[in-house]
Formats: sequence, C-alpha cells, structure tokens
Amino acid sequence: MPSISSKGLKMPESPIRKLVPYAEKAAKSGKEIYYLNIGQPDIKSPKVALDAVANHQLETLAYSRSEGSEEYREKIAAYYNRNNIPVVGNDIIVTTGGSEALLFAMGTICDQGDEIIIPEPFYANYNGFATASGVNIVPVISKIEDNFALPAISEFEKLISPKTKAIIICNPGNPTGYLYSKEEIKKLASIVLKHNLFLVADEVYREFTYDGEAHYSILQEESLADNGIIIDSVSKRYSMCGARIGCLVSKNKEVISTALKFAQARLSPPTFAQIASEAALETPQSYFDEVILEYKDRRDTLINKLREIPGVKVGVPKGAFYCIVELPVKNSDNFSQWLLEEFDYNGRTIMVAPAAGFYSSKNTGLNQIRIAYVLKKESLINAVEILKQALKKYQD
Repeated sequence: MPSISSKGLKMPESPIRKLVPYAEKAAKSGKEIYYLNIGQPDIKSPKVALDAVANHQLETLAYSRSEGSEEYREKIAAYYNRNNIPVVGNDIIVTTGGSEALLFAMGTICDQGDEIIIPEPFYANYNGFATASGVNIVPVISKIEDNFALPAISEFEKLISPKTKAIIICNPGNPTGYLYSKEEIKKLASIVLKHNLFLVADEVYREFTYDGEAHYSILQEESLADNGIIIDSVSKRYSMCGARIGCLVSKNKEVISTALKFAQARLSPPTFAQIASEAALETPQSYFDEVILEYKDRRDTLINKLREIPGVKVGVPKGAFYCIVELPVKNSDNFSQWLLEEFDYNGRTIMVAPAAGFYSSKNTGLNQIRIAYVLKKESLINAVEILKQALKKYQD
C-alpha cells in the first residue's frame, strides 16, 4: 500500500470540527445540541449582498483577475481608508477566504524550516497552515490570569533566532477575544523593526470591539509600511462565512508581487462571491451598531453565567465573539466527547471546542475549552446550565 506523506500525517485535526461525527450521532439519537464550537454567526447576511447575486446580469461565469477584480479592490481600499488604514487597491490581493491569505503570506515570507512567533492560544488553523507550509510555530504564552494580554517584549526576544521571519497576531483574538491596545501594537512594531521581521495581523474581527475600545490596525503604524501584512475576510464582518472571500493587504510591493504568483497558481477567487462581497461594502453602519450591541449583550450574559459555576475560570473578551473557559476537568477533549456521547440534560447537550488545539505547546490548555457566543441569549443561558449540570456529573 502506498504511504502517506509525512506532512499529511503531521497535519493536525481541527479542534473545532473533529467532534462533528459525535454531534451528528447525538442529534440522530434525538438530543438537541447547542453548538458553541464554531464561529458561525446566526446574524443574517446583509440583504444588499444576497440581492447582488440574485439580480446579477452575467451571461458567462468567467474567471476574475487573480488578484481580484479592480473595482472590488478599489472599494476595499476605500473601506480601509474610512477606517484610517491608508492603502490603495494595488496593495490588496483578494483571496479565497482569510485562510488562503494566510497560506499566501506564509508562502511569501517563509522558507522550509523557518519560524513564526505567535502568542498562544491562537486560531487553531495556524497550526495547519504552518504544517502545510513547512513552517515551525514558536509559541509565546499568554495567560488566562492576565486575560491573554500581550506577553512582555522580552519574552518575544528570547525566542527570536536566525530562522525567525515573522510575528503573527489575531486582533481581536480568536480564541480569546483579546483586543490589542495601540500601545501593544507599537511595542510589536518596535520589535519587528529592530529584528527586521514581518508583523502579520489577522484582523477579520476588526468591527467587533466592546466597552468603548477601538481597534488599532498595524497599518495605521507608518513605520510598518514594509513590515506589515494584514489578513482579512468578509466571513465574520458580514456574516458571510460561505462566501469564502478574504484578502491579503500590504504596502510592501515585493510582498504583493510575490503573493500574486501564488494567486495566479490557483487562477482566481470565486466570481459570485466577489459580487456579493463588493455589494456588502455598502452595508450601513447601523448594521454593525446593532450586531455589536447584540454580541456585547451575549458576551455579558455568557460571562456572568459562567462565573456562577464553581471551579470555572473565564477570560473576558474585548472583541470578536469567543472566550476561553478553564474547567475543573483534566482533559477537555474527553469531556467534550462525553458531552455528546453520554450526557444530556432534559434531552439537551452542548458542543464545545477543546482548547488544546489552539496551542502548539504540548500538554497546554488541556483543561480549557473555547466557546463561541454566536447563539441568542436564551440559548446561551440554557447552554451554560447544561455545562453546569454536566460538570456536576462528570468524573475524569
């Protein structure tokens, strides 16, 4: 029998999706499941985006340009400029989701065996993207006790080696919901400039900030014109996860010209999805105002209810719609599977994402889960009650 590649064998499973077979089996057995494991918003996609596809005038569904249509990229640039991020259309490559933008970024700036420093816990698929790209992740640990704030710059400097090519952050963060302050971004800018590194910022949750806090983009720092790369996506901003449209943004012309070669190799991003995403840029601010109020209300409800459970510790998100929860269990993988296979409370159970998959350090985050608060308040209250009852019954 032919052998599988070592790269394929090393590819990690998604902690977000690997429990799906157990959830499907539980649902078939009649259990009602509250899905807290995945960041799929229940917010409606903007009608203007859906109408643009429904009312299209295309007679041939043709390829677009590899970097995305010029009109769409110019409109994205206008969106960024409204958010005080000074870029032009030629600084942008449209990608098939933020995921492809991350793969293009790694392919552009890293060779086999190079290293990228990432504060952990981090978006689980960074592990997969790094493995696929032959890149090694070097974690710098942020802690729930500090609400996952940026680790000291001295901790980053300890990890920098001749193989280090970049620092990656997600801001606001998935899975922690942490929002990096302007001061923290400036600290990161100083270290990448000092060591001639790239700073890659996954900014897909830019709109979702709470408590009067404002998002500060890395490309608001003029000094990062040659060192900064933004990863972005329409998935969460407009509740259009299925569109699979994102972009890579950089003022470094060599980065853009190199990433374009990867874009040419996959031909082009999907045409209908670009039509929808272009139209979505017309979404009024009132849409975001309502969504942010809704998410803040959900966050407050979730955090307050979780704090009522003995032995549970939770980070308080300042952005996005996730939080890391520390449980009084030894292994959250086992607990998460048990919730689906063996437990129900009045015919209901919950699906969560074990947090160990959001770390690259071994044996870290074993007693943590990630919760996405993308359900309505009543459902979140019910879900936390199920978690409370499950913890009473569960034995490691």
